[in-house]
Amino acid sequence: MIFLIFNMSAIEKLQEQFSKFPGIGPRQAQRFVYFLLHRDRQYVDDLISNIHEARESVKKCKQCFQFFTTDKNSEICHICSNPVRDTSTLMIVSRDADLQSIESSHVYNGLYFVLGGNLTFFKKHPEQLRIKELRDRIARGGVTEIIIATNANPEGELTADFLKKELQGEIPLYILGRGLSTGIELEYSDEETLKSALENKKKL
Repeated sequence: MIFLIFNMSAIEKLQEQFSKFPGIGPRQAQRFVYFLLHRDRQYVDDLISNIHEARESVKKCKQCFQFFTTDKNSEICHICSNPVRDTSTLMIVSRDADLQSIESSHVYNGLYFVLGGNLTFFKKHPEQLRIKELRDRIARGGVTEIIIATNANPEGELTADFLKKELQGEIPLYILGRGLSTGIELEYSDEETLKSALENKKKL
């Protein structure tokens, strides 16, 4: 039996790494590689340093599971530890980017829970989401209202339906109103759209 040994070049290795980024295909990954190769050494050194710094200073909140930056030993993010937040309302979002979009709009003052993704029609694996952690969070008490804030697209609606079945009857559930157009992602929604979606939230 003959074994063929294929050694990838440095360019190919880097391209493969970039292609693992969400939404990035081989051609875009290749553009990233050549972009870096055209930068000066200081730019590349700064990029490497920033990545290392992020790995060292960014933690995952033990309560809402968002990534946050801290120079202390705190295990809880600044949102969850903020005494002026409304602790009775919990908004469930799919990703950190959704949380940041809503937070930057200043239209919501409750707490969050990051699921860590969505269900898809091709891979329905609820165990990949933080359902157990969500139940543990609710069981600790204090939450009297839950807002399901998934994207207004097929995957987001599939995830919302799953959450409705899992949580129905425990605590009043709401879903964002139709201020969000069908197909839109929370990450790219503006302040007025998010405000309208929250004001027009409907009970499940």
